[in-house]
Amino acid sequence: MDLELAGKHVLITGGSRGIGLACAQGFGREGARLSIVGRDAARLDAAVAKLRDAGFEAVGYRADLTDADAALQMIDAAEAGGGPIDILVNSAGAARRTPFPELTPQAWHNSMQAKFFSYINVIDPLIKRMGQRKTGAVVNIVGMGGKVASTVHISGGAANAALMLASAGLAAAYGPMGVRVNAVNPTVTLTDRMGQGLEAEARARNITVEAAKKQAEAKMPLGHIASPDEIANAVLFLCSPKASYISGAILCMDGAATPMVV
Repeated sequence: MDLELAGKHVLITGGSRGIGLACAQGFGREGARLSIVGRDAARLDAAVAKLRDAGFEAVGYRADLTDADAALQMIDAAEAGGGPIDILVNSAGAARRTPFPELTPQAWHNSMQAKFFSYINVIDPLIKRMGQRKTGAVVNIVGMGGKVASTVHISGGAANAALMLASAGLAAAYGPMGVRVNAVNPTVTLTDRMGQGLEAEARARNITVEAAKKQAEAKMPLGHIASPDEIANAVLFLCSPKASYISGAILCMDGAATPMVV
């Protein structure tokens, strides 16, 4: 299917690895022009090189998106270099998992900075420009932690829930200006971050990493853990004109692991 994304300028935060990089590769295959953002210079350079080696037009921008001024400077640089941004995919930032007895006011603040404001600092200035241009699409990759509370992820889940509310509200506010906003909530996905979690669990339970992975897969109704590409495919569709009447949606992607009505 041609998603009609050729020539679109796509900004992807957290685009140097995991789901963000999978999204960049997917947009590249569709002929989009890529601006990816990351904090780690070496990882960002490696991701840009990988994208260019695949024949995609890609530029990297290093920025700490918890800093609103840095986020704005990054947007200005990306638009100066590649023209108006047509599509924003937010995949940067993750709140640290913290057992509830260890939560403090600072831990709550850190979670909001890491997950909520790292998204909002980019969305706020860019969606206003999209509104002025009367076109644009935003997809926020959030997480099931904002839907299903976990006692080791309460502060991070609260940040996720806030992002979902912001996504729905901005969709209603900017819809009349031709801008669509949606959110995607993946469950555990085969990324480097999940790999680190499996290693920690394997050590704690004195089992192999492969055994820990198989046990995690056994809990999934579809029989496997999501790949970054599977999440990216949904993101690309939501960003495309094929999803022209989808806005304000919160798409849960947990493979039916948590049956719910949404």
